[in-house]
Amino acid sequence: MNPVYFETHFKTPTYIKNWPNEFAIITAYATTGEVWTEERNNQADNNLKSELLKQSGWVERLIGYSPTTGHAEPGWATAISFDIACNIGQLFYQDAIYYVESNQLYVSFCDHRRFKVFVESFQARIESRL
Repeated sequence: MNPVYFETHFKTPTYIKNWPNEFAIITAYATTGEVWTEERNNQADNNLKSELLKQSGWVERLIGYSPTTGHAEPGWATAISFDIACNIGQLFYQDAIYYVESNQLYVSFCDHRRFKVFVESFQARIESRL
């Protein structure tokens, strides 16, 4: 698994009052190692949001970023199951997704290697109060 997945932190553009006990964090931008146009990234992001709204009534903007490199990528936090999150991640060409259970942040591949690997408490990685 790419080590960069274990250094990711998150921020929200707006205050999120009610975090669910379990939720996924999924992006649709270019898969790690690929380069897409801004237009393709934005279209994928819009399509992902539409798909997530079909699956869940709770979808919030979240931005993942590397404190080391400064690279940032918008994504979505959404109250869906782990398996559905991995399936959607695959549908949007993602290598991995994040999943939060009881404030514990995990990362997982989306494909047949899907398995939650503990990262840290979510609260330690978010620039927002839970």
